Amino acid sequence: MPMQNEPMSGLPLPGWFFFGTLVLVLLAIDLFSHRGQHGQGFRVACLWSAIWIAAGLLFALFVWRLMGARAGHEYLAAYFIEKSLSLDNLFVFLLIFRSLKIPENLQHNVLYWGIFGALVFRAVFVFLSVSVIERFEWVTYIFAGILLFAAWHAFRQDPAEKRESKVVLWLSRHLPVTHKLHGHAFIARENGARVFTPLLIALIGLELTDILFAVDSVPAALSVSHDRFVVYSSNVFAILGLRALYSALAQTLGELHYLHYGLAGVLAFAAVKISVDRWLHIHPLVAVAITAAMIGGAAWASLWKRKRAMWN
Repeated sequence: MPMQNEPMSGLPLPGWFFFGTLVLVLLAIDLFSHRGQHGQGFRVACLWSAIWIAAGLLFALFVWRLMGARAGHEYLAAYFIEKSLSLDNLFVFLLIFRSLKIPENLQHNVLYWGIFGALVFRAVFVFLSVSVIERFEWVTYIFAGILLFAAWHAFRQDPAEKRESKVVLWLSRHLPVTHKLHGHAFIARENGARVFTPLLIALIGLELTDILFAVDSVPAALSVSHDRFVVYSSNVFAILGLRALYSALAQTLGELHYLHYGLAGVLAFAAVKISVDRWLHIHPLVAVAITAAMIGGAAWASLWKRKRAMWN
């Protein structure tokens, strides 16, 4: 494997400090931008989605400057793969909020803390996965198997057709839950007892499903790079804009019936890439083009189907 004799992170400690500070600043901006009436509406959501995507792409310049062109290319490839796979998260957001009947004005706070928790869990997954690969290189083939299984699962199931969340149903049966909303509160008191509000159930559901997504999402990023910083930073920037992206696409997610085929293709490609990298190194920019073609083609086919249905 071309990367086996290289250090697993070529970024000096000050670079990590800058990255951590930048993420905290961006999280603060994300929180402020959705306070009160901020961040409401389709156009504003699209604008913020564009800003977050631009931030993720611009960060590639930082990686390029400090770690070299190869790391910059790997970051871009990992970012595009992670951004594509994060679309699956949006279906989960929609399903959970619909299952719990949470209105739009209360969704943003849940998404903020859900994304914050996802950043923590992804850090654990990335650092553990890279540490394991450092000691046992053959684990990459296990990751390839996980990716192939995830691809098969994504190919067979259209998330747009789901109407209720099994995670929400399980949590509702096993936790002291109230079906009544108490504003933005996660825990409330009813009849003298503490109860979990639907917002907390939604938050727990988001975190649990993100842990499941990380099982195939992190190996997908590892298919293009084994550097801790490249893999984790690409995950972070792919996740940061999910709240705005969800607000922009929430009304059309249910109509993207072919998107899961594109996601399956991305996962299958990552499985092949991580398996053959020892003998055939696929350039990261080629991975970017393949990922964009698969997701773009699936989205175009979905929208074309919608237009044909309207004409008929």
